Amino acid sequence: MLLHIIARGKIGRSPEADLVDRYIKRLTMPHRITELPDALGKGGGGKLPPAPPGTITVMLDEKGKQLTSLDFARRIEGWRDAGTRECRFLIGAADGFDDADRNNADLLIAFGAMTWPHMMARAMLAEQLWRACSILSGHPYHRDG
Repeated sequence: MLLHIIARGKIGRSPEADLVDRYIKRLTMPHRITELPDALGKGGGGKLPPAPPGTITVMLDEKGKQLTSLDFARRIEGWRDAGTRECRFLIGAADGFDDADRNNADLLIAFGAMTWPHMMARAMLAEQLWRACSILSGHPYHRDG
């Protein structure tokens, strides 16, 4: 299953980019990062690429569920084992997502009740994807309890 992070904004060279790279390089599952412009341009530029059949869409959103790392790993495991081809993780720009976007997602998740800058959210997501892969492979990175 492809883990596909689709994020608004260019991360460039930054401490957040270093963190994303650190964790993305460790992923054992196929992965990709797609960066879109911060806002939709004239003529619809910056729209999401079409989702292939069998895609799960997970949106990082302040109104989302707060999952434990184990719960997150189990969700990924379930989708993978069910034959999901791609799992998209959407990170919005500063204004987040609207209700229409939220209604099209299969799952909304939040990294706590606080609002996070989208560059930090990308780094946190990369770490949680690595943590999920480590949990599923039995690697000792994650400590529970």
